[in-house]
Amino acid sequence: MSEKTMVNGNKETRGFQSEVKQLLHLMIHSLYSNKEIFLRELISNASDAADKLRFKALSQPDLYGDDAELGVKLSFDKEAKTLTISDNGIGMTRDDVVEHLGTIAKSGTAEFFSKLSDEQTKDSQLIGQFGVGFYSAFIVADRVTVRTRAAGASAEDAVEWQSHGEGDYTVETIEKAARGTDIILHLRDEEQEFLNDYRLREIIGKYSDHIGIPVSIFTVETDEEGNPGEGKWEQINKAQALWTRNKSEITDEEYQEFYKHIAHDFTDPLQWSHNRVEGKQDYTSLLYVPSKAPWDLYNRDQKHGLKLYVQRVFIMDDADQFMPGYLRFMRGLIDSNDLPLNVSREILQDTKVTQSLRNALTKRALTMLERLGNNDKEKYQGFWNEFGQVLKEGPAEDFANREKVAKLLRFASTNGDSSEQSVALADYVERMKEGQDKIYYLTADSYQAAKNSPHLEQFRAKGLEVILMYDRIDEWLMSYLTEFDGKQLQSITKANLDLSQFDDEEVKEERKEKEQAFTSVIERLKAYYGDRVKEVRTTFKLSETPAVVVTDEFEMGTQMAKLLAAAGQDAPEVQYILEVNPEHGLVTMMADEADEAHFGRWAEWLLGQAMLAEKGSMADPNQFLKAINQLLTKV
Repeated sequence: MSEKTMVNGNKETRGFQSEVKQLLHLMIHSLYSNKEIFLRELISNASDAADKLRFKALSQPDLYGDDAELGVKLSFDKEAKTLTISDNGIGMTRDDVVEHLGTIAKSGTAEFFSKLSDEQTKDSQLIGQFGVGFYSAFIVADRVTVRTRAAGASAEDAVEWQSHGEGDYTVETIEKAARGTDIILHLRDEEQEFLNDYRLREIIGKYSDHIGIPVSIFTVETDEEGNPGEGKWEQINKAQALWTRNKSEITDEEYQEFYKHIAHDFTDPLQWSHNRVEGKQDYTSLLYVPSKAPWDLYNRDQKHGLKLYVQRVFIMDDADQFMPGYLRFMRGLIDSNDLPLNVSREILQDTKVTQSLRNALTKRALTMLERLGNNDKEKYQGFWNEFGQVLKEGPAEDFANREKVAKLLRFASTNGDSSEQSVALADYVERMKEGQDKIYYLTADSYQAAKNSPHLEQFRAKGLEVILMYDRIDEWLMSYLTEFDGKQLQSITKANLDLSQFDDEEVKEERKEKEQAFTSVIERLKAYYGDRVKEVRTTFKLSETPAVVVTDEFEMGTQMAKLLAAAGQDAPEVQYILEVNPEHGLVTMMADEADEAHFGRWAEWLLGQAMLAEKGSMADPNQFLKAINQLLTKV
């Protein structure tokens, strides 16, 4: 809660929420090398206020009163050094003012600030990702005054908010004749360029031409002798919703600026798709692929989705019914003629029109990503680095588009020496050896753990590529992604793995003889372990490693068990199969050991090192260490 002190009746002084103090410090001292962006943010907010009033007036038309022509107006006073941005939109109540201008009403705020590094505090992308553009006013102003009256409120119930952008702000009830909000910037001496008619026109033309309501400037003409005449309002922007215009008339710069307006982002999008659909469905969509992930991307409870318009009337922000969760990074809008103007979130959940639109927009988004991946691998790699882990949620969430999503996935592999996830499954398939009918993969805790796994030894020997997966989500992903391009995806840590088709008959016969000769050792190991392992077997897939543990095909694997444990869920104990390499020198020494006590120490070493390599842990480390010490000292 913010501290507050009552002053002069209804006027109160409040302390900013601590996160706002940090944000204001960043805004004033570190961010926004391009200062003019503050005007874009404030005009964008004013446009949003108009949209919200238009929507609310669908059910309460009297909210318009005698002022139904919505717009944004700018005026300046060179003597007072003030710039005013006014709108006649939804306005705010006293509670709204305190909530929206005194606090940052977003979950995870403290976490956001804790992640800021010294370099990041100089990065203007952060505030855009955080979505708090109002505070950009303090970049150019040493004091900001907000006078606002909510739609439907009386003139006596207006509110004035004022702050120097430091530790506190004041809130006071005032009278205001008109509905809406006036933001008055008391500019610093070095920011007088924004008290210039030409400069303001330039900024509005650059950033706000696409705003769907008029943006006007108050101008005063002078006579030949320089005497001022009567002032008038002059509209600067086109005031036509960008998505309703013909695509051929819209420049790339206009598309990029519109993205920044609707996404509250400061970076250019990677790609966009603008489409008008007529026929069975009648709608316009404008979808964008961002270039940078927002700070709260992995919070699935955070609102996401598209802006929804019905017949060009704004209905809601973040309509998540039109885009699945794994595509929650997509930005844009949909303007439908097939939905009722009084549509609500509850109605959207159940309508067949919504489901049809969702299917169409999802496919379009996936097609955008596929084209990006095919046409510009460098750009797509940048996208993957930002959003790849979210996209990996797709095969589980969207069965109908599982194959499309699979084409978009990227992984590391043994084909290179880099941890960069740049290998597509299609790339892997192109490189498959003759006779290979499976896509081999390995999941691990890290790239290094995967790269150095003993399970890879036979694949390296046979020249077979293995996909290396080390993100926490990967094991869960692979439980839903079982095949690609007609080929089964095969975990190389499973007991049913068979690469004998790549061996010649002579090698097979030789190994069969060795396996038979090793039967007695396997039986001794089974007797020693009892039920500590599910099975003990001979393997010839290892070269440098004495033994590994594997699981049956339908047994839960190590990484899935770790994933469930990290989520706080109970999971059955993994039943491991120990596979022993009879050709390893240390295993040969163990096989020749006649003393059962000493053989048992060898058995502890064999299982312990295999468990360490697989899990990074074991049930009884002390028993393992004791066995090692006794083997070394031959006690």
